[in-house]
Amino acid sequence: MQATQENPSADAVRHTVNIELGERSYPIVIGAGLLGHAQTYAGLPKAHAAMVVTNSTVAPLYADTVCAALSAHYPHVGRVVLPDGEAHKDWTTLNLIFDALLSGASDRKTVLFALGGGVVGDMTGFAAACYMRGVPFVQLPTTLLSQVDSSVGGKTAINHPLGKNMIGAFYQPQRVVCDLDSLKTLPTRELSAGLAEVIKYGPIADMVFFDWIEGHLPALLAREPAALAHAVRRSCEIKAHVVGQDEREGGLRAILNFGHTFGHAIEAGMGYGAWLHGEAVGCGMVMAAHLSQRLGLVDEAFVARLTRLVQAAGLPVRGPALGADRYIELMGHDKKAEGGEIRFVVIDGPGRASMRPAPDALVREVLARCCD
Repeated sequence: MQATQENPSADAVRHTVNIELGERSYPIVIGAGLLGHAQTYAGLPKAHAAMVVTNSTVAPLYADTVCAALSAHYPHVGRVVLPDGEAHKDWTTLNLIFDALLSGASDRKTVLFALGGGVVGDMTGFAAACYMRGVPFVQLPTTLLSQVDSSVGGKTAINHPLGKNMIGAFYQPQRVVCDLDSLKTLPTRELSAGLAEVIKYGPIADMVFFDWIEGHLPALLAREPAALAHAVRRSCEIKAHVVGQDEREGGLRAILNFGHTFGHAIEAGMGYGAWLHGEAVGCGMVMAAHLSQRLGLVDEAFVARLTRLVQAAGLPVRGPALGADRYIELMGHDKKAEGGEIRFVVIDGPGRASMRPAPDALVREVLARCCD
Protein backbone atom coordinates (compact mmCIF):
# COMPACT_ATOMS: atom_id res chain seq x y z
CA MET A 1 0.00 0.00 0.00
CA GLN A 2 1.32 3.42 -0.94
CA ALA A 3 1.35 6.35 1.46
CA THR A 4 0.12 9.77 0.39
CA GLN A 5 2.11 12.92 1.09
CA GLU A 6 0.28 15.97 2.39
CA ASN A 7 1.41 19.56 2.03
CA PRO A 8 4.46 20.36 4.16
CA SER A 9 3.65 22.08 7.45
CA ALA A 10 5.80 24.59 9.22
CA ASP A 11 7.36 21.77 11.21
CA ALA A 12 7.88 18.90 8.81
CA VAL A 13 6.49 16.98 5.90
CA ARG A 14 3.52 14.89 6.94
CA HIS A 15 2.57 11.56 5.47
CA THR A 16 -0.67 9.64 5.62
CA VAL A 17 -0.96 5.86 5.34
CA ASN A 18 -4.52 4.61 5.03
CA ILE A 19 -5.88 1.43 6.59
CA GLU A 20 -8.50 0.19 4.11
CA LEU A 21 -11.27 -1.59 6.03
CA GLY A 22 -14.43 -0.34 4.33
CA GLU A 23 -16.54 1.69 6.78
CA ARG A 24 -13.89 1.12 9.45
CA SER A 25 -11.07 2.64 7.36
CA TYR A 26 -8.90 5.30 8.96
CA PRO A 27 -5.68 7.25 8.40
CA ILE A 28 -2.30 6.96 10.11
CA VAL A 29 -0.84 10.47 10.13
CA ILE A 30 2.94 10.63 10.47
CA GLY A 31 4.95 13.80 11.05
CA ALA A 32 6.58 16.11 13.55
CA GLY A 33 4.82 18.59 15.82
CA LEU A 34 1.40 16.97 15.52
CA LEU A 35 0.23 16.50 19.10
CA GLY A 36 -0.11 20.17 19.96
CA HIS A 37 -1.92 21.37 16.81
CA ALA A 38 -5.70 21.68 16.91
CA GLN A 39 -5.85 20.88 13.19
CA THR A 40 -4.52 17.38 13.96
CA TYR A 41 -7.87 16.54 15.55
CA ALA A 42 -10.16 18.11 12.94
CA GLY A 43 -12.74 15.83 11.38
CA LEU A 44 -13.02 13.40 14.30
CA PRO A 45 -16.42 12.41 15.71
CA LYS A 46 -18.27 15.29 17.35
CA ALA A 47 -18.93 15.00 21.07
CA HIS A 48 -19.46 17.09 24.18
CA ALA A 49 -16.48 15.47 25.90
CA ALA A 50 -13.10 13.92 25.22
CA MET A 51 -11.06 11.83 27.64
CA VAL A 52 -7.28 11.60 27.39
CA VAL A 53 -5.92 8.34 28.79
CA THR A 54 -2.21 8.44 29.51
CA ASN A 55 0.30 7.23 32.10
CA SER A 56 2.44 8.72 34.84
CA THR A 57 5.51 8.96 32.58
CA VAL A 58 3.90 10.51 29.51
CA ALA A 59 1.42 12.82 31.25
CA PRO A 60 3.99 15.40 32.44
CA LEU A 61 5.47 15.56 28.94
CA TYR A 62 2.45 15.81 26.65
CA ALA A 63 -0.92 15.72 28.44
CA ASP A 64 -1.34 19.49 28.85
CA THR A 65 -0.36 20.08 25.22
CA VAL A 66 -2.83 17.51 23.90
CA CYS A 67 -5.67 18.65 26.17
CA ALA A 68 -5.18 22.26 25.06
CA ALA A 69 -5.32 21.29 21.39
CA LEU A 70 -8.41 19.13 21.93
CA SER A 71 -10.21 21.98 23.68
CA ALA A 72 -10.63 23.62 20.27
CA HIS A 73 -12.98 20.78 19.34
CA TYR A 74 -14.48 19.48 22.60
CA PRO A 75 -16.18 21.63 25.29
CA HIS A 76 -14.95 19.33 28.03
CA VAL A 77 -11.60 17.53 28.01
CA GLY A 78 -10.82 15.19 30.88
CA ARG A 79 -7.87 12.98 31.59
CA VAL A 80 -7.01 9.84 33.50
CA VAL A 81 -3.41 9.00 34.40
CA LEU A 82 -2.57 5.31 34.73
CA PRO A 83 0.46 3.75 36.42
CA ASP A 84 3.19 3.06 33.87
CA GLY A 85 4.37 -0.37 32.77
CA GLU A 86 3.33 -3.76 31.44
CA ALA A 87 2.79 -5.01 35.01
CA HIS A 88 -0.26 -2.72 35.21
CA LYS A 89 -1.94 -3.96 32.04
CA ASP A 90 -4.70 -5.68 33.98
CA TRP A 91 -8.31 -5.48 35.17
CA THR A 92 -7.48 -3.21 38.10
CA THR A 93 -5.90 -0.55 35.92
CA LEU A 94 -8.52 -0.94 33.20
CA ASN A 95 -11.18 -0.10 35.78
CA LEU A 96 -9.47 3.24 36.43
CA ILE A 97 -10.52 4.24 32.91
CA PHE A 98 -14.10 3.13 33.50
CA ASP A 99 -14.13 4.92 36.86
CA ALA A 100 -13.08 8.17 35.18
CA LEU A 101 -15.66 7.80 32.41
CA LEU A 102 -18.52 7.02 34.78
CA SER A 103 -17.65 9.64 37.37
CA GLY A 104 -17.45 12.20 34.59
CA ALA A 105 -20.87 11.22 33.24
CA SER A 106 -19.32 10.39 29.87
CA ASP A 107 -21.87 9.37 27.27
CA ARG A 108 -21.65 7.04 24.28
CA LYS A 109 -20.30 9.80 22.04
CA THR A 110 -17.35 10.61 24.29
CA VAL A 111 -14.07 10.19 22.38
CA LEU A 112 -11.11 8.52 24.10
CA PHE A 113 -7.56 9.53 23.19
CA ALA A 114 -4.80 7.01 23.97
CA LEU A 115 -1.68 9.08 24.72
CA GLY A 116 1.28 6.80 25.40
CA GLY A 117 2.88 3.55 24.36
CA GLY A 118 1.50 0.13 23.61
CA VAL A 119 0.09 -0.55 27.07
CA VAL A 120 -1.91 2.69 27.11
CA GLY A 121 -3.07 2.13 23.54
CA ASP A 122 -4.18 -1.45 24.13
CA MET A 123 -6.02 -0.61 27.35
CA THR A 124 -7.69 2.53 26.00
CA GLY A 125 -8.85 0.67 22.92
CA PHE A 126 -10.27 -2.15 25.04
CA ALA A 127 -12.03 0.34 27.30
CA ALA A 128 -13.47 2.10 24.23
CA ALA A 129 -14.71 -1.21 22.86
CA CYS A 130 -16.48 -2.00 26.14
CA TYR A 131 -17.77 1.31 27.49
CA MET A 132 -21.48 1.60 26.66
CA ARG A 133 -20.78 -1.18 24.11
CA GLY A 134 -18.45 1.00 22.10
CA VAL A 135 -17.28 4.62 21.94
CA PRO A 136 -14.83 6.16 19.45
CA PHE A 137 -11.14 6.37 20.24
CA VAL A 138 -7.98 7.79 18.71
CA GLN A 139 -4.43 6.49 19.04
CA LEU A 140 -1.69 9.01 19.94
CA PRO A 141 1.34 6.68 20.20
CA THR A 142 4.43 8.17 21.82
CA THR A 143 6.87 5.23 21.55
CA LEU A 144 8.51 3.79 18.47
CA LEU A 145 7.01 0.37 19.16
CA SER A 146 3.48 1.73 19.38
CA GLN A 147 3.90 3.92 16.30
CA VAL A 148 5.08 1.08 14.07
CA ASP A 149 2.95 -1.72 15.49
CA SER A 150 0.58 -1.75 18.44
CA SER A 151 -1.41 1.42 17.64
CA VAL A 152 -2.21 0.16 14.14
CA GLY A 153 -4.72 -2.54 13.34
CA GLY A 154 -7.31 -2.50 16.11
CA LYS A 155 -5.97 -5.12 18.49
CA THR A 156 -6.88 -4.19 22.08
CA ALA A 157 -6.32 -6.23 25.22
CA ILE A 158 -5.15 -6.67 28.77
CA ASN A 159 -2.88 -9.41 30.10
CA HIS A 160 -3.72 -12.44 32.20
CA PRO A 161 -1.15 -14.11 34.48
CA LEU A 162 -1.20 -17.14 32.20
CA GLY A 163 -0.81 -15.29 28.92
CA LYS A 164 -0.21 -11.92 27.30
CA ASN A 165 -3.11 -10.07 25.63
CA MET A 166 -5.48 -12.97 26.28
CA ILE A 167 -8.50 -10.78 27.14
CA GLY A 168 -9.41 -8.22 24.52
CA ALA A 169 -11.24 -7.28 21.36
CA PHE A 170 -10.69 -6.18 17.78
CA TYR A 171 -11.75 -2.52 17.77
CA GLN A 172 -10.44 -0.02 15.24
CA PRO A 173 -9.49 3.56 16.12
CA GLN A 174 -10.80 6.60 14.26
CA ARG A 175 -7.27 7.82 13.55
CA VAL A 176 -3.65 7.15 14.48
CA VAL A 177 -1.38 10.17 14.99
CA CYS A 178 2.35 9.42 15.04
CA ASP A 179 4.18 12.52 16.24
CA LEU A 180 7.85 11.84 15.57
CA ASP A 181 8.85 14.53 18.05
CA SER A 182 7.66 12.30 20.89
CA LEU A 183 10.52 9.92 20.08
CA LYS A 184 13.00 12.56 21.25
CA THR A 185 12.03 11.92 24.88
CA LEU A 186 12.03 8.12 24.55
CA PRO A 187 14.52 6.29 26.81
CA THR A 188 17.23 4.44 24.90
CA ARG A 189 15.99 1.06 26.07
CA GLU A 190 12.49 1.84 24.76
CA LEU A 191 13.93 2.99 21.42
CA SER A 192 15.70 -0.36 21.01
CA ALA A 193 12.51 -2.18 21.96
CA GLY A 194 10.69 -0.36 19.19
CA LEU A 195 13.37 -1.27 16.68
CA ALA A 196 12.51 -4.94 17.23
CA GLU A 197 9.09 -4.37 15.66
CA VAL A 198 10.67 -2.36 12.83
CA ILE A 199 13.17 -5.14 12.09
CA LYS A 200 10.34 -7.69 12.09
CA TYR A 201 8.84 -6.32 8.88
CA GLY A 202 11.91 -7.20 6.81
CA PRO A 203 12.03 -11.01 7.20
CA ILE A 204 8.25 -11.38 6.91
CA ALA A 205 7.53 -9.02 4.01
CA ASP A 206 10.24 -6.77 2.60
CA MET A 207 13.93 -7.62 2.46
CA VAL A 208 14.67 -4.32 0.70
CA PHE A 209 13.47 -2.64 3.89
CA PHE A 210 15.62 -5.08 5.88
CA ASP A 211 18.64 -3.98 3.83
CA TRP A 212 17.73 -0.35 4.53
CA ILE A 213 17.48 -0.98 8.29
CA GLU A 214 20.94 -2.60 8.29
CA GLY A 215 22.40 0.39 6.48
CA HIS A 216 20.62 3.01 8.56
CA LEU A 217 20.72 1.44 12.02
CA PRO A 218 23.27 3.99 13.35
CA ALA A 219 21.00 6.81 12.15
CA LEU A 220 17.99 5.19 13.79
CA LEU A 221 19.83 4.76 17.08
CA ALA A 222 20.92 8.39 16.83
CA ARG A 223 17.25 9.36 16.28
CA GLU A 224 17.91 11.14 13.00
CA PRO A 225 14.49 12.51 11.97
CA ALA A 226 14.60 11.41 8.33
CA ALA A 227 15.56 7.84 9.27
CA LEU A 228 12.87 7.56 11.94
CA ALA A 229 10.26 9.02 9.57
CA HIS A 230 11.05 6.42 6.92
CA ALA A 231 11.11 3.55 9.43
CA VAL A 232 7.72 4.51 10.85
CA ARG A 233 6.18 5.15 7.45
CA ARG A 234 7.36 1.92 5.82
CA SER A 235 6.44 -0.16 8.86
CA CYS A 236 2.93 1.31 8.84
CA GLU A 237 2.60 0.70 5.10
CA ILE A 238 3.42 -2.98 5.51
CA LYS A 239 1.13 -3.43 8.50
CA ALA A 240 -1.70 -1.52 6.78
CA HIS A 241 -1.41 -3.78 3.75
CA VAL A 242 -1.58 -6.93 5.88
CA VAL A 243 -4.40 -5.73 8.15
CA GLY A 244 -6.39 -4.54 5.13
CA GLN A 245 -6.43 -8.13 3.86
CA ASP A 246 -6.99 -9.88 7.19
CA GLU A 247 -8.42 -7.63 9.89
CA ARG A 248 -9.18 -10.34 12.46
CA GLU A 249 -6.12 -12.53 12.02
CA GLY A 250 -7.84 -15.37 10.21
CA GLY A 251 -4.71 -16.15 8.22
CA LEU A 252 -2.22 -13.68 6.72
CA ARG A 253 -2.16 -11.26 9.66
CA ALA A 254 -0.59 -13.93 11.84
CA ILE A 255 2.75 -13.28 10.13
CA LEU A 256 2.93 -10.01 12.10
CA ASN A 257 3.51 -12.20 15.16
CA PHE A 258 6.96 -13.31 14.02
CA GLY A 259 8.97 -13.85 17.20
CA HIS A 260 5.94 -13.30 19.42
CA THR A 261 5.21 -16.90 20.44
CA PHE A 262 8.64 -17.23 22.04
CA GLY A 263 8.56 -13.59 23.12
CA HIS A 264 5.23 -13.75 24.92
CA ALA A 265 6.45 -16.82 26.82
CA ILE A 266 9.49 -14.83 27.98
CA GLU A 267 7.30 -11.94 29.16
CA ALA A 268 4.90 -14.18 31.06
CA GLY A 269 7.62 -16.41 32.45
CA MET A 270 9.77 -13.56 33.71
CA GLY A 271 6.85 -11.52 35.02
CA TYR A 272 5.34 -8.72 32.95
CA GLY A 273 7.67 -5.75 32.80
CA ALA A 274 10.94 -7.54 33.57
CA TRP A 275 11.62 -7.65 29.82
CA LEU A 276 10.14 -4.99 27.58
CA HIS A 277 7.84 -6.37 24.91
CA GLY A 278 10.25 -5.39 22.14
CA GLU A 279 13.15 -7.03 23.94
CA ALA A 280 11.22 -10.28 24.17
CA VAL A 281 10.17 -10.03 20.52
CA GLY A 282 13.74 -9.36 19.39
CA CYS A 283 14.98 -12.45 21.20
CA GLY A 284 11.92 -14.36 20.00
CA MET A 285 12.73 -13.52 16.38
CA VAL A 286 16.18 -15.05 16.80
CA MET A 287 14.57 -18.19 18.24
CA ALA A 288 12.00 -18.32 15.43
CA ALA A 289 14.76 -17.90 12.85
CA HIS A 290 16.62 -20.87 14.37
CA LEU A 291 13.41 -22.87 14.22
CA SER A 292 12.94 -21.89 10.57
CA GLN A 293 16.48 -23.07 9.85
CA ARG A 294 15.88 -26.40 11.59
CA LEU A 295 12.74 -26.84 9.48
CA GLY A 296 14.90 -26.43 6.37
CA LEU A 297 13.34 -23.10 5.33
CA VAL A 298 16.30 -20.72 5.66
CA ASP A 299 20.04 -21.17 5.90
CA GLU A 300 22.44 -20.46 8.74
CA ALA A 301 23.64 -17.29 7.04
CA PHE A 302 20.16 -15.77 7.27
CA VAL A 303 19.89 -16.67 10.96
CA ALA A 304 23.29 -15.13 11.65
CA ARG A 305 22.39 -11.98 9.72
CA LEU A 306 19.16 -11.47 11.64
CA THR A 307 20.89 -12.18 14.94
CA ARG A 308 23.59 -9.57 14.22
CA LEU A 309 20.99 -6.91 13.43
CA VAL A 310 18.89 -7.65 16.51
CA GLN A 311 21.98 -7.50 18.71
CA ALA A 312 23.26 -4.32 17.04
CA ALA A 313 19.90 -2.69 17.81
CA GLY A 314 20.63 -3.18 21.50
CA LEU A 315 18.33 -6.15 22.00
CA PRO A 316 18.95 -9.50 23.73
CA VAL A 317 19.55 -12.50 21.50
CA ARG A 318 19.52 -15.16 24.20
CA GLY A 319 16.46 -16.09 26.20
CA PRO A 320 16.23 -16.48 29.98
CA ALA A 321 16.69 -19.92 31.50
CA LEU A 322 13.05 -20.74 32.19
CA GLY A 323 13.51 -24.38 31.20
CA ALA A 324 12.11 -26.03 28.08
CA ASP A 325 9.09 -27.46 29.87
CA ARG A 326 8.11 -24.03 31.18
CA TYR A 327 8.54 -22.40 27.77
CA ILE A 328 6.35 -25.02 26.14
CA GLU A 329 3.73 -24.71 28.87
CA LEU A 330 3.58 -20.93 28.40
CA MET A 331 3.52 -21.16 24.61
CA GLY A 332 0.59 -23.54 24.91
CA HIS A 333 -1.45 -20.56 26.13
CA ASP A 334 -0.56 -18.53 23.04
CA LYS A 335 -3.55 -17.27 21.04
CA LYS A 336 -2.22 -18.97 17.90
CA ALA A 337 -2.33 -22.41 19.54
CA GLU A 338 -5.11 -24.65 18.24
CA GLY A 339 -6.31 -27.89 19.76
CA GLY A 340 -3.36 -27.83 22.15
CA GLU A 341 -0.91 -27.58 19.24
CA ILE A 342 1.58 -24.72 19.39
CA ARG A 343 1.97 -22.90 16.08
CA PHE A 344 4.86 -20.63 15.16
CA VAL A 345 5.41 -17.90 12.60
CA VAL A 346 8.41 -19.10 10.62
CA ILE A 347 10.36 -17.62 7.73
CA ASP A 348 9.71 -19.59 4.54
CA GLY A 349 12.46 -17.65 2.84
CA PRO A 350 13.81 -14.10 3.23
CA GLY A 351 10.82 -11.79 2.92
CA ARG A 352 8.19 -14.53 3.25
CA ALA A 353 6.54 -15.97 6.35
CA SER A 354 3.83 -18.43 7.32
CA MET A 355 2.44 -20.04 10.43
CA ARG A 356 2.80 -23.74 11.13
CA PRO A 357 3.29 -26.26 13.92
CA ALA A 358 6.75 -27.58 14.69
CA PRO A 359 7.85 -30.90 16.19
CA ASP A 360 8.37 -30.67 19.92
CA ALA A 361 11.88 -32.07 19.56
CA LEU A 362 12.91 -29.21 17.24
CA VAL A 363 11.44 -26.60 19.57
CA ARG A 364 13.44 -28.07 22.44
CA GLU A 365 16.59 -27.96 20.29
CA VAL A 366 15.99 -24.27 19.63
CA LEU A 367 15.45 -23.55 23.31
CA ALA A 368 18.64 -25.43 24.22
CA ARG A 369 20.57 -23.44 21.60
CA CYS A 370 19.11 -20.00 22.33
CA CYS A 371 18.57 -19.85 26.08
CA ASP A 372 21.01 -19.29 28.91
